[in-house]
Amino acid sequence: MSMKGVFNPEVDFCPSCGGLLPNLKPQGDISCVVCTLKITGDEFKSTTTKYTVSFNKLKIPKKKQEEAEGPVLERTCPKCSNNEMSFATLQLRSADEGQTVFFTCTKCGYKETENS
Repeated sequence: MSMKGVFNPEVDFCPSCGGLLPNLKPQGDISCVVCTLKITGDEFKSTTTKYTVSFNKLKIPKKKQEEAEGPVLERTCPKCSNNEMSFATLQLRSADEGQTVFFTCTKCGYKETENS
């Protein structure tokens, strides 16, 4: 059994009220469920929709060792004794438990975590 032509993912709108048209039949008349306007299937045969999708180019700057990976706070790095570390938080455990905080030294890049 071939399923080709059974489902049409294109969406059509009623020219009278703007409601969604049930376009489940490949031919025949279509009735708007909102305003009951009857539209012949021939009106949709010549309609062609063309889509163009454009993606922005991802620009990732070269990371410098001293660039922060998030907000910076006063916290002593256990590796190099620098007094500034950046941080980021994520909810990794259950919703009724605290979040996990990831710290990164702004000088040497040392990383550590803390469960709050």
